[in-house]
Amino acid sequence: MVLSRNGTLPEAVRAAALTHPETPVVFAGGDGAERRVSLVELVSDAERVAGFLQESGVRPGDVVAVALPGSYDGAVASAAVALTGAVLLPVVLIYGRRELEFIVRQSRARAVIARETVEVPPVPLLLTPSSLQRSVPAAPVAVAPDDRALIVYTSGTTAEPKGVQHSHRSLMAEVMSPALHRPGDTGVRQLAMFPPGHVAGLLGLLKLLVHGAPTVVLEAWDPARAARLIDAHDLTSTAGAPVQLAGLLDARDRGEASLATMRDFLTGAAAVPPALVRRAAAAGVTAYRSYGSSEHPTVSCGHPDDDLEHRARTDGRVQPGNEVRIVDEEGRDATEGELLTRGPELFLGYVDSALDEEAFSDGWFHTGDIGMLDPDGFLTITDRKKDIIIRGGENLSSKEIEDILLEHPRISEAAVVGVPDERLGERACAIVVLREGTLTLTEVHEHFRLAGVARQKTPESLRLRDTLPRTPAGKVQKFLLREEVARDSG
Repeated sequence: MVLSRNGTLPEAVRAAALTHPETPVVFAGGDGAERRVSLVELVSDAERVAGFLQESGVRPGDVVAVALPGSYDGAVASAAVALTGAVLLPVVLIYGRRELEFIVRQSRARAVIARETVEVPPVPLLLTPSSLQRSVPAAPVAVAPDDRALIVYTSGTTAEPKGVQHSHRSLMAEVMSPALHRPGDTGVRQLAMFPPGHVAGLLGLLKLLVHGAPTVVLEAWDPARAARLIDAHDLTSTAGAPVQLAGLLDARDRGEASLATMRDFLTGAAAVPPALVRRAAAAGVTAYRSYGSSEHPTVSCGHPDDDLEHRARTDGRVQPGNEVRIVDEEGRDATEGELLTRGPELFLGYVDSALDEEAFSDGWFHTGDIGMLDPDGFLTITDRKKDIIIRGGENLSSKEIEDILLEHPRISEAAVVGVPDERLGERACAIVVLREGTLTLTEVHEHFRLAGVARQKTPESLRLRDTLPRTPAGKVQKFLLREEVARDSG
């Protein structure tokens, strides 16, 4: 069977099991153990679990939440939901009862599959990995490309999560895109380490289930273990947040692994400092950036063959089939401004349809990100609209300031937020995590002077932290930092 953008997930998963039955899959559990299976074994188990779900009353179009880690049970359960034609809802594992209640209620989930230790609100069907029975394989289901296939909840850089809905068609368009599948690129062996509940975590699983890519799935993020897995299994590629790339490079620098087989690292899901891409290159790893969101998973993507400066400073070229516009506050085309997107991978809309009116305009999705497009088609995201610091009527890019901070040898992580100021409106506050030692505001000022940037871009206050609050996908939760700074300065 030839894969098609117009196909459905059940068709694609079954086709991959027939085409790549012996593809090796390793699940590196949180307990340190490894479980090795073939793709056909995984899909065969998923078929029998799907049969059990059908016997339990799950029908095409029903929403089934899966609150399991990146484990064998989690992969089988997720594939089984897809094979029934139900709507898969992967859940971020750090959510507590309050968040789960909101998600289950709003999505109208018919079933939840979760570990016994997870506090789950009442649902018609509650299942645990031990209660998932292997029955007869699932009966064929009638699923159309435009039917809902996925709901994924944005997990927070804002306070309230939003339910993002995708169809089989939009997911297959993403799975078939060059960002996930380059047919001529042979010998790929991937490390899947994005957490479940994030759209990138699902895409790593689909690269295995649809394209049959040999895969090692890391259940719990541990940079030293991830680096050792790369060496032990001769892995060639992975995708992850910038903090994960930095963690792998740190492990290499400490002599815990060589990363000798790692060819390329696709990074995104958070702002990527150019210095990190250059550091990877010095270690022999070709890192390149991508830009996307839960709503539009891959708008643009770099390529390992791009030159270092394009890989370090841009988010790659706009992907085939996608379109972008850059507009100013009045909606007029501009050189730099808010990014609007549309294309085959764009989501259907939010579970709360009232949010769609603000998100869409004439078929264009308002990303809320500020960007610019060069003549060669390379897109660069310069900031979030809400991350722009307005100082004395001048817009300052928090990302630009963060990139400069991260060039300081003692700074490992940085976030910049606006501090309310009666005279200027806002001033830039730098919140940093250090590799070692301490750091003063005077030293920060000297660092920015030597960088040769405009004086007003220099942070006017400094906070040292042991960690930055992040989502499971690695994005800094700036709304928490803004609240903290505003509270302390008030």
